[in-house]
Amino acid sequence: MPLDFTKHFIMVPTEFKLRNNTGCSWKVTVKLMNGRLPLDQGWTTYAAVHQIKIGYMVTLKLLTPDTLKVIVFDDDGIGVVNKCGKHDEAFVTKE
Repeated sequence: MPLDFTKHFIMVPTEFKLRNNTGCSWKVTVKLMNGRLPLDQGWTTYAAVHQIKIGYMVTLKLLTPDTLKVIVFDDDGIGVVNKCGKHDEAFVTKE
């Protein structure tokens, strides 16, 4: 995420919940590195489980101070709908 994104926070959280278009949530950590705010622990597993591929576009919308809505578009620009699969329990949140 670009650093400009941080202007929306009084204090940037170290962890976000990613909520997809089916309502499932997944925890990821973030940390400031080289002037950027990358999604860190949990993102690689999230991307693999939800089959996010090179060429796909991922948009993030801030829902609450610690929750981002994730919308994924495939390489044809079509929104991807992912059902909740079997997630690593270390990263899944139950709501």
